[in-house]
Amino acid sequence: MSEHYHDAADLKLLKEMRKLAPADYDAWLGLNSIVARDGAIPKKYRELIAIAVACTTQCPYCIEAHAKGAKAAGASREEIVEASLVAAALRAGGAATHGALALKFFDQ
Repeated sequence: MSEHYHDAADLKLLKEMRKLAPADYDAWLGLNSIVARDGAIPKKYRELIAIAVACTTQCPYCIEAHAKGAKAAGASREEIVEASLVAAALRAGGAATHGALALKFFDQ
């Protein structure tokens, strides 16, 4: 059994995507690069935020990349777990509040 839930070889298709839509691809690449730098929010915390977001979007490629990035930036295993559980709490909160919207629309 593979240690990954995804096939990293699929990322080779990114080169083809860049050829097919170079301006859009480069814009995405530039936006994506903001995680790996220090700013008002230090890189370690940017990576932890990225892990939380990746857990909610359920992107295994992002989870892998940002877990490794967080480790390189000095994050601990505990911080990785807490970031993922913060994401879980917000995801659950979003489901509950959307449930309230469903009830609102049902009652209309």
